[in-house]
Amino acid sequence: MKRFATTFFLAISILLGVQIAAAQEWSQPWARERIAKSPRHSEWVTVKHDGRNVETLLVYPESKQKRPVVLVIHEIFGLSDWAQELADEVAAAGYIAVAPDLLSGMGPNGGRTKDFPAGAVTEAVSKLNPAQVTADLNAAADYALKLPAASGKLFVAGFCWGGGQTFRFATNRGDLSAAFVFYGPPPEKDAMSRIKAPVYGFYAGNDARIDATIPDTIANMKAAGKTYEPVTYEGAGHGFMRAGETPDDTNPANKKARDKAWTRWKSLMAM
Repeated sequence: MKRFATTFFLAISILLGVQIAAAQEWSQPWARERIAKSPRHSEWVTVKHDGRNVETLLVYPESKQKRPVVLVIHEIFGLSDWAQELADEVAAAGYIAVAPDLLSGMGPNGGRTKDFPAGAVTEAVSKLNPAQVTADLNAAADYALKLPAASGKLFVAGFCWGGGQTFRFATNRGDLSAAFVFYGPPPEKDAMSRIKAPVYGFYAGNDARIDATIPDTIANMKAAGKTYEPVTYEGAGHGFMRAGETPDDTNPANKKARDKAWTRWKSLMAM
């Protein structure tokens, strides 16, 4: 009986651990609470292209004038609660935020990020086909640019995995006004020649894996005649834009970096 009880409680502990891992992966209750309190209008739309349905979040600013579009590319954690809250913050800054869930149709029963089982989102995102990602992003951007409230100006911003996709998207999209890469890796050197928009980098001081790519990226972008302006925030860790507003984050440098990065980002978009 004792052995059964021990086994039972061990199984329950493992199950709870898996559930917690799932929550940590894409669910941030504090972000969901902030979204619920937002005064801005948001809606989910299905963007269709090439036989795919991409579930996409749109968040509108409170503005009398037509406004630029910001294409938001999520982290490796999929279109998480935080990514949706970030889109709301972009709208609060005065921009139309369009945030496609790039796992649309890839989950169980054709679901998206929120429908994946515990621990499966990051693996699924890492295995996404680059051509499909580009097509999804183009479709979402095109949809948003046709909105009556859109001014016709397009920015792209991404975080972590999405930061790398942002840099890569800049090699494939000629009408971008600017690309904002948050702690993501660069594209291949040869692809940089196709970039037309300025690229602005936001990096963490405690992120050796990504920071090691910056010197070569500076040299390669300069050789290609492209604008690339990286800024590194000392003491911050990878993912500081999310960690910097997480209630239980213990690194004050993350919040400081996040605040400075937000100020810089908004200033660059306003130019």
